[in-house]
Amino acid sequence: MLSGRKIKVLIVDDSAIVRKALSDIVSSHAELEVAGTAPDPFVARDKILALKPDVLTLDIEMPRMDGLTFLKKLMRFHPLPVVIVSSLGQASSRATIEALQSGAVEVVVKPGGPYSVTEMRDELARKIQAAAHATLRRPETPPEGRRADSTPAITTTLSSAVIAIGASTGGVEALGRVLTQLPAEMPPIVVTQHIPPVFSAEFARRLDKICRVHVKEAQEGDRLEPGRVMVAPGNFHLTVVKTAAGYRVLVRDGERVQYQRPSVDVLFQSVAREVGQDAVGVILTGMGADGAEGLLAMKRSGARTMAEDEASCVVFGMPREAIRLGAVDQILSLDQIAAELSRYILRPAGAPAS
Repeated sequence: MLSGRKIKVLIVDDSAIVRKALSDIVSSHAELEVAGTAPDPFVARDKILALKPDVLTLDIEMPRMDGLTFLKKLMRFHPLPVVIVSSLGQASSRATIEALQSGAVEVVVKPGGPYSVTEMRDELARKIQAAAHATLRRPETPPEGRRADSTPAITTTLSSAVIAIGASTGGVEALGRVLTQLPAEMPPIVVTQHIPPVFSAEFARRLDKICRVHVKEAQEGDRLEPGRVMVAPGNFHLTVVKTAAGYRVLVRDGERVQYQRPSVDVLFQSVAREVGQDAVGVILTGMGADGAEGLLAMKRSGARTMAEDEASCVVFGMPREAIRLGAVDQILSLDQIAAELSRYILRPAGAPAS
């Protein structure tokens, strides 16, 4: 609740059936209430001013004005926490990832197909709550393709290093800002971002176009290599395993951990176990506590650990929990993290690791 009251939600979707389904879900949670519904952005605009909702759920594909166009106008003139409710499909995935990079803070999959109303009930409530507590920031324009890298080669003293990064609410934009600042010479990077299936593949593709490092959605058995980033597939846990041929990733089903699949804790714990002191763990913006225990395991294994600071987080929940557990060596602003990773990992041979 916000100041002892319920979170007021405005539902925007052109389908009356979906509006009713989402309204029923929101109304079933004691801490949420439906402020109103709207069939398109033009009606939504008037209702936002009249009803003053705390959170907006927004469809991407609508007549008269699509959700992405409306979101960009909203973030410019009347910023409001937005949860995208998107259908599964390549076109919707592209628009949804762009929406998350343009100011939306969460995404859930629209009920239908393999996703039932029951399955999305608790997920939608959690994401609305996360959005209600989000700190909205002006989105930055993603850089153009940056594959070429003029950074001079630097001797890497941690030749077997692995960097593990975890994020949730606000993480799509945060990860973009970190990864686009890294040089191509980085050690292997593994990422768990809380994101639904299908969207993770589009997220990785978009990052690959703008980063010096290569980014891909992880597949079972992929080898970790310098200059490559592996992103956990939506709805699957990502783990790292050491083999005779080097580090590889495993992609598996399994129980949700901290309500999440993929789980940051699952990734971090595997890195603590398999990589140990040669690893670096980074926890970014996100609601809840996923990743805190895993980051502590990494620190206890000798790894270097970092957390995004409160001032730059969209939601400070995950970093705060990691800090509370004593799992964090350094607390850094989002714009400092890439530079610190580069300084620590890519240093001349013989230089101190301080």
